Amino acid sequence: MAQLGTRNMGAYLRKMAIDGYIIKVDYTQQKKLAAAVSRVASNINQICRRINSTGHFYADDVAELKERQGEIWQLLKSSQSEEL
Repeated sequence: MAQLGTRNMGAYLRKMAIDGYIIKVDYTQQKKLAAAVSRVASNINQICRRINSTGHFYADDVAELKERQGEIWQLLKSSQSEEL
């Protein structure tokens, strides 16, 4: 029951009767990656809101959007290399 992370005997017995085994996956890295991507996406959203409200699209905005996109790619690449 400790493997399943429950103290409920019924849930444990159902899981074992149906599957016969327990797979416990650690999602901490994925949660950290999702939080980091969410922060970067929030920054991108703020830039887009500013562009939509002013109606002007500046070179600085394009550069910042590309920089934020690069951050997302770096996060994904580092996460992928850590898993391998």
